[in-house]
Amino acid sequence: MDFGILLCLVPTVLAVDVVLLDTELEQDELNWLVTPANGWEEAVAVDQNFNTMRTYRVCNVEGPNQDNWLRSTYIARGEAQMVYVALRFTVRDCSSIVSVGGSCRETFAVYYLETDSESAPEASTAARMKAAYTKARDVTGQHVFALNGRGKVNRATVPIGPLRKAGFHLAFRDRGACVNLLSVRASYKKCPSTVTNLARFPETAAGHDLTSLVIAPGACVANAEEVSVPLKMYCTSEGGWVVPIGGCRCRAGYQSNEEHTECAGNGIAS
Repeated sequence: MDFGILLCLVPTVLAVDVVLLDTELEQDELNWLVTPANGWEEAVAVDQNFNTMRTYRVCNVEGPNQDNWLRSTYIARGEAQMVYVALRFTVRDCSSIVSVGGSCRETFAVYYLETDSESAPEASTAARMKAAYTKARDVTGQHVFALNGRGKVNRATVPIGPLRKAGFHLAFRDRGACVNLLSVRASYKKCPSTVTNLARFPETAAGHDLTSLVIAPGACVANAEEVSVPLKMYCTSEGGWVVPIGGCRCRAGYQSNEEHTECAGNGIAS
């Protein structure tokens, strides 16, 4: 008998990264909601390849009690339960700014609001924004730059979830930093469709948190049959397959190929 036990081999395949938003690819104005109006402002930057980028910046470091909000457009989540928000940004060094006292910061925060409708409630004040949105994480730049210096780009990834409604808005809160938000990319991970040991598993969205495992039912390939049930495998939050359970084998008159991905005829399974 040609017998594939799914506890043996799990193919190494790259996770599928499904992009929901990527401002680095946008050429037109983003027109995100700014609260108050004199806080964040949209600008145009040029990258090292002379491509234009839509960015947002804020630098109200001289006045105390800053509370500036920037809200994205509506983002449909699709199958996502956990979304990863990848940020590229620069931050000014507070010690290089004179006459700011203790009001200057080198951090900002990421928030989000889940909604089943594209039209989120308009939060006209910072206080209303804070009340409506859920805080995901404070973001601190590893690299800061001084006046007339060249800012090194920081990168940070903020997970948000679990998500249950149809979509969400992202929001960025500034409390007195000098920040240039170069790009925002929101995506989620899937385990790719795969065939292993004569069983086929479908593309499966990762779970709702960093430790969750999503069960994906499997099915034997053509001309193969199950030898144990249930036939399943687990999809991790990183989009990788683990812990296969169950097994398939080629039916009589068919033989597995070396990769154990199909059963071919013109032979006797052994």
